[in-house]
Amino acid sequence: MRTTCEDISIGFDDSGQGPPVVLVHGMGEDRSSWAEQAVALHRQRRVVVPDVRGHGATSVGEPAGALDQLGNDLAGLLESVTGPADCVGFSLGGTIVLWVAANRPDLVNRVIVLGTSSVVGRSVAQRYRNRVALFESGDRTAVEQAIRADTAAAVFRDDVDVDRLTAARLRAIGDGRGYCNAAAAMAGMHDMPLTPALPHIGQHVDVVGAEHDALCPRKASDILVNAIPDATYHEVAGAGHLVKVDQPDSVTALLHKLLGEEGTS
Repeated sequence: MRTTCEDISIGFDDSGQGPPVVLVHGMGEDRSSWAEQAVALHRQRRVVVPDVRGHGATSVGEPAGALDQLGNDLAGLLESVTGPADCVGFSLGGTIVLWVAANRPDLVNRVIVLGTSSVVGRSVAQRYRNRVALFESGDRTAVEQAIRADTAAAVFRDDVDVDRLTAARLRAIGDGRGYCNAAAAMAGMHDMPLTPALPHIGQHVDVVGAEHDALCPRKASDILVNAIPDATYHEVAGAGHLVKVDQPDSVTALLHKLLGEEGTS
């Protein structure tokens, strides 16, 4: 399905019936990364899963490299497709969801974020900028090698098929313009963090960390929990940053619990 928001056409899946929940993926992914959770949740909920600007089937439009643009994209989807909804975001998607919760509270009922930060350090910001420069160099082989290295570093289990996962991420990235836009937005959170906006979030927020997440370690979750007035921390054992890859069943069960569902069958 598709909807138009400002300068982009957003591709999304829409299934199930009941109170809406929107699942927002991370940078270098598309909506297929939520496939297992979407199938499980749509038995009791209306589940809407969009592609972020420039990823998957969503056009890139006029990318601004700014979090507020990505936040307004999600707000537009909520306005045109679901109305107020529970919002779940992973990594970049979690940061987008937090931005909407802080700036458009009328559209967000409750929030669940996984592997999410509200600020990035100097070295991480530079790594994002380096990835943008690599894409802009046009060296596709180097890009593929870099994405594979990033993917391998983000999983904990040694039985994950990193090559297959990398191929899926490269398909989601496409020509790379959406990835570069998202990377620039994340790099911008070094000088302009989202942290000052967190005390304005009135909804309950569940913050989910992963035991072995080196990209968004416990410190990042603690910043969220300490700044958001109503927040609870949960941790998924045996997972790195790509928690839905390392422990998909645990993530599905946790979402059921947090969204008030019973069971996963």
